[in-house]
This record gives sequence, structure tokens and C-alpha cells, in this order.
Amino acid sequence: MTHPPVISLTDCADPNALARQSARIAALFGATPTVLPLSGPDPEGAAALTLLDLLRSTGLTGGPTHPVVVLVNIAPRDGHWPNGAPFCYFRHGDHLVISTVNHRVLAPLAGYLGLVEVQVTDVREVLEAAAGQWAELAEAEVEEIVRTQFRSLWYVPLLARWLADGRPVPAEALPVRHSAPEAVRVAVVDNFGNCKLDRPATALPGYGGAATLAVRSRHDGRNVQVRCYDRLPDVPLGEPGITVGSSGVGFAELVVRGGSAAELFGLREGDRVLHLTS
Repeated sequence: MTHPPVISLTDCADPNALARQSARIAALFGATPTVLPLSGPDPEGAAALTLLDLLRSTGLTGGPTHPVVVLVNIAPRDGHWPNGAPFCYFRHGDHLVISTVNHRVLAPLAGYLGLVEVQVTDVREVLEAAAGQWAELAEAEVEEIVRTQFRSLWYVPLLARWLADGRPVPAEALPVRHSAPEAVRVAVVDNFGNCKLDRPATALPGYGGAATLAVRSRHDGRNVQVRCYDRLPDVPLGEPGITVGSSGVGFAELVVRGGSAAELFGLREGDRVLHLTS
């Protein structure tokens, strides 16, 4: 049986964790996964935009596509769950996504890809169901996986394999709703220093034409007026601009043509750069 390729987004990003996860997924799926470590200052924001981009990249093909499996391990930074947030799954076309229940990561998919709900799993319930039907797991092995804090290693790859195989994994539906935060943040800083923002350019009040928007610099706390442009090539060389970037659904980017917006404004992922007034 041929299994789909696996792409993993994770904030467990040290070499030891990445090596163990890669080996376990490879053993279960028969191929080395693509593991993308998200170890920056705001892994939730980076994961939200990256997951949206990843799923959108499977479209516009002019024909059928092959399924992929996407794993997202980005724990919410709220300390609400006693042993970490539960894991859920959903399908985007033929593609399977398994993710921690993290509203900030999932909400953009509701707003821009039409995600309505996810299926939330309970580790013990799933493992006991598997052990009683299709998996060779002893009671002590089930207990070991249930109690571990490294569930992204021991549980999630099993869940992915079982779902990919069409196993009847027990789960409960949880609605997902889109909610845009008040402040515009940097979601991803690319290798050129362009700052990918977390919403469409058209959602920025006053965006368009030759308008300017106030961007907050972390160097001195000042607001700098930055002009809006349709595309990066329209920005004068060496000057900053706000354009429609390559991510999301027409999401905005703060750029410096021929330079680095991140360096010019002292920005990192997660920083607030614009405050919406309407």
C-alpha cells in the first residue's frame, strides 16, 4: 500500500526532536517526511500563515492532485490544558491535516478556506479503540503513550497513519470560527527580510492607490508613514512599501525593495506593526 507524503510543522525544533520525529514518521509511512521547524518568537502566527499557504499551494493545478498529510504541532501558549492541547483532524479536499487544537492556527482556515469544523480526538480513547481493533498495542504501551508529554512524537504519527488507512478513529466535532485580531502582526519574516502580515492588504483601512499607512518601528517606537503599492516591482528601489504579497489570499507584505524591512523597522515575527481603527 502506498502512503501519502507527510509534511510536519512543529515547534519541537531541536535536532534531537526532529530526528526522532522524522524516524518515527518514516517507519510508519515508508518515506522520509518534510519537517519544518518553527522556532521563531511567534510559532503560532508563523504556523497559521504557513498552514494556509501550504493548503492553498495544493490548488490551481489544472487537474487532480495526489493527497498529502500535514501534521501541525504548535501548542497554545495559554497553559489551559493539563497535559497539552488535544489533537484534531480535518480534510481539505483529499488532503489530511492533523493539528493541535489551536484557535489562532486554525481560525484563518475558517476565514479563507471555508473550514467549518475539526474532529477532536482523545488520546486514551483513540489508543484503546485501536488496541481493541487494528493495532498491536499492549495495555502498558497504551498507558505509556497516554501519559507522555511528547505526544507529537508518540501519538500524532500513529493517528496520521490510522486516518490515512481509513481506520474508524473516534472523535468529536468542534466548530471553527474566524476572528481577526485588532492589531496587524508580522506572521513570517522571509529570507529577504520581507515581513508577511497576517491579513489581506484590502482589509487594511486606507490601503490602496498612493495611500500611506503608519508602521510602528521597534527601533524607537515611532510611527513611520509607508506608502501602499500594488506589487513589489512598483516600490522604488531602496524604499519601504506595503504591497500585496505572495502569501495567504492577497495578504499584505511590508517590504523594502532591494533591502530588508525587518532590519529597517527592527521587526520580528509576532510584532505588531499596524493598529486598526475601523
